[in-house]
Amino acid sequence: MKLDFDWKPLLLAPILALVALPLTGSVSTWLTLTVAGLAMGMIIFIIASGLTLVFGLMDVLNFGHGVFIALGAFVASSVLGLMGDWTGSGELWRNLVAVFPAMLAAMAVAGAIGLAFERFIVRPVYGQHLKQILITMGGMIIGEELIKVIWGPAQIPLPLPEALRGSLLVGDAAISKYRLLAVAVGVVVFGVLAWTLGRTKIGLLIRAGVQDREMVESLGYRIGRLFVGVFVVGSALAGLGGVMWGLFQQNLVPQMGAQVNVLIFIVIIIGGLGSTGGALLGALLVGLMTNYIGFLLPTLTQFASIFLMVAVLLWRPQGVYPVANR
Repeated sequence: MKLDFDWKPLLLAPILALVALPLTGSVSTWLTLTVAGLAMGMIIFIIASGLTLVFGLMDVLNFGHGVFIALGAFVASSVLGLMGDWTGSGELWRNLVAVFPAMLAAMAVAGAIGLAFERFIVRPVYGQHLKQILITMGGMIIGEELIKVIWGPAQIPLPLPEALRGSLLVGDAAISKYRLLAVAVGVVVFGVLAWTLGRTKIGLLIRAGVQDREMVESLGYRIGRLFVGVFVVGSALAGLGGVMWGLFQQNLVPQMGAQVNVLIFIVIIIGGLGSTGGALLGALLVGLMTNYIGFLLPTLTQFASIFLMVAVLLWRPQGVYPVANR
């Protein structure tokens, strides 16, 4: 899972931004689109990081990942709905006091459901990718129906807290306040994941367990329990991503997780299956490409990420930072 020192993929985002600069017509428009793209990329990375973690470390194709995204968003909507005095305040610190508990509640609930999901749905099909795809998709459908039972099938609004609405002006460029928060949260998530996997004993045991599970277990470590913990953390990260995506869209539907599933898989394919650093780079590229194409050629916005994936795979068929041959 360690990001190598191949510097060439790191140039992709700056090159993409420089190519877009003369096409957007003005520096202020370009700066607005670029910051918006980076923020969108960070939100996508938060959503995709859980699936990247689960696939990279456990070799599990969890197509039910979307249900944890939707669940996290709906839990957050309930928590924020109880804190109207805090979200309606114009003071930033009061808004953050409301948002962060909503994030923690979403992660806790998504992680708990992820524990049950792993035990009853994923565990019987370890090592069987085709069955994993089928059974996890079935689990996602069931999860969506349960969300409808609890919160109803109708669309639910999730407005931004008062102080996070609007934009900051940098010269003539308008920078969304919420997007700045999204960038900060994304940087924290990536930093914690990179530090945990690369600098801690738990990360060492996880990486060693991926390479030679029998040897690690012979030393007295219970890799099975460790991998269950990885799945729970991946589910919790999906819940956090659901909160960020829900606030970004400002409305929720039970199918919202399934709607972003394709985007998530595009990101982890671009990044190299299982690579945390690659997923971050892939998400930033997707965010930038989507915003630039949405401004320049709006009719092609839906295909922008697919074009990007095809271009990257023509250059590097295993993604920009592959961790293993799969």
